Amino acid sequence: MARTQGTGSGTGIDRSLTGLVGGAFGRLGRAGGLVFLLAGLVLSGFGAYEGAYAAGWAGTQGTLTVQQCEVSYPSNASRSSRKNRRPVRCEGTFVSQDGKSTDSNAGVQVRRRYAQGAELAVQQAEPPTAEGQAEPPTAEGARDAEYVQAGMDRAWRWFGAFFSGWVLTGLGVFCLATGFAPFGRSRISFDAAWEAAGRGVTRSVVIGMIGVGLVGAGVAFLVSYFS
Repeated sequence: MARTQGTGSGTGIDRSLTGLVGGAFGRLGRAGGLVFLLAGLVLSGFGAYEGAYAAGWAGTQGTLTVQQCEVSYPSNASRSSRKNRRPVRCEGTFVSQDGKSTDSNAGVQVRRRYAQGAELAVQQAEPPTAEGQAEPPTAEGARDAEYVQAGMDRAWRWFGAFFSGWVLTGLGVFCLATGFAPFGRSRISFDAAWEAAGRGVTRSVVIGMIGVGLVGAGVAFLVSYFS
């Protein structure tokens, strides 16, 4: 009898531990889903913002005449990142296409160095006013403006990032809705999570977002390669 009680007590403890572990991994899956969702939204938003300026759909079109270009690395950058990434900032004078906006202290991040006197096609992002609205392109307002190097090849790369964000967002929605953790040990299997997602609109939303994201990103990066 004592042995039976001991076995029952041990089984109860095992079940409690299993429930705690399962609940912890369920929360971990939803927390991971939230991270994927936020990362996807940020990536899509940033890609759309930069892509619109690079394509010339937003901002003020103009030319930046290079005075100097500098390569700078973060102090904690590794040797491999220093070799594979060259963050270059070129500074010079910006003049808008209509001649109404000038900035003698303009600067733009680019992928390589340019010689002094080189003319770069850039888009000026007008600085916001106190009310949050964009200022008109004036000589005074240009001093606080940011600049993006223009070009459809760059724009398509940013649009690729925009669609890549859809993939992360779709994965985040799936994990949030089902509790599935795509990394490490999960409380539920992928098959069970996929079946649960099919009981509502979750599966259709996830398939649509990931499908559009993969196709859009693939087309955008392919077009940028041949641009």
